[in-house]
Formats: sequence, C-alpha cells, structure tokens
Amino acid sequence: MAYIGAPKDPGCIFCTHPGAVDRKAALVLAATPHAVAMLNRYPYGNGHVLVAPRAHTADLSALPADAHAALSETLRGAVAILQGVFRCDGMNLGMNLGAAAGAGVADHLHWHLVPRWVGDTNFMPVIGEVSCIPEHLEALWERLATPFAALEAG
Repeated sequence: MAYIGAPKDPGCIFCTHPGAVDRKAALVLAATPHAVAMLNRYPYGNGHVLVAPRAHTADLSALPADAHAALSETLRGAVAILQGVFRCDGMNLGMNLGAAAGAGVADHLHWHLVPRWVGDTNFMPVIGEVSCIPEHLEALWERLATPFAALEAG
C-alpha cells in the first residue's frame, strides 16, 4: 500500500536506477555492464522482476550480439534465482514491445519474470485486474539482494 498513488519516476528507470546510491529504494537487484535486474514497483505477483539491457533501446534486433548474449545470461540467472528462492511451480516470462503491446516503459525493452504457483490465479486478477502481493517490496528486495549479487560477480 505504501506505493499506491506515488508519483511515477521521471526518466527511464532502466537507465537511471542502476546508478542509484540507494539501490534498495531504486529496487535494483543487480547491474552488469550489459543488463539490469530490478523489482517491478507495480508487480503482477510476488517476486515480479524486470530484466533489461543497459542500452536504451526499444528494438531487440538493435542490440549487438555480445550485449544480447550477456542480457540472456542475466535473464537465465534471474530465472534460476527466483526458482530457488520462491520454489515456484512455474514462471511467466514475457516482453511487451511497444505501447500497443502493453509496454509500461515502451522506449526501453525489458523482460517480465513472474513466479507462479499451482492455484495462484483466481477471479480477482482475471476479472478485476488486481494483484494480491503478500510481501512488501522492501522485504522482498532484502530477500533477493544477496542471491542477485552473484549475477554481478559473474
């Protein structure tokens, strides 16, 4: 409830947040030369993580091969971390390219990683377009910060 109604961050979160002094406040879990992993401030479910390239682009095909490969490794590592921490039954991975596709940050491509459990979907998110988040974002960041630090270490 602490973030409902809060003003949205100015600028591109995937460009400005990795350099934040207070990574917890910025929700940044890991930042490598080519990628950033951070919690979604407006999550669809508990553990909703965003993985984006450090390069500011909305065009996936514009990423150089080395940056794409490094980004893919960050994505793969983030999936493994979330599976290990949450012991989830599955995971949604998705990317909305462009505003017409539903991208909240349309000018900077990013993946959504959402842990899922058998029976976690009911009529509320389907009909009411609401999310039930059982863990505060700060507590969630505390729980994920150490495992995600391994992504920065390589």
